[in-house]
Amino acid sequence: MTDHPTTFSHQADPHKRARLRWRARRGLLENDIIVERFFNRYEESLSDEDVASLSELLELSDNELMDLLLARKELDGELDTPPMRKLLGLLRSV
Repeated sequence: MTDHPTTFSHQADPHKRARLRWRARRGLLENDIIVERFFNRYEESLSDEDVASLSELLELSDNELMDLLLARKELDGELDTPPMRKLLGLLRSV
């Protein structure tokens, strides 16, 4: 027996994808450029776990996010998880 989720995943729902892109818009141009490049390269292959990690990162202030994206600081505390490290690696690769 397989479980069928009652909600659409990020990839299956174009409205969720559009909302995530809108939410990712930042006040700092540097963040916007990196996140836009990230979406252009990886949006089609993001898992729901990737989307959840990205949503957590988007809760950070612009300056905190920029420090992580530019590797001026590393993940710590509750954010330092394997899925978050994977996502940050992808963001830094663009």
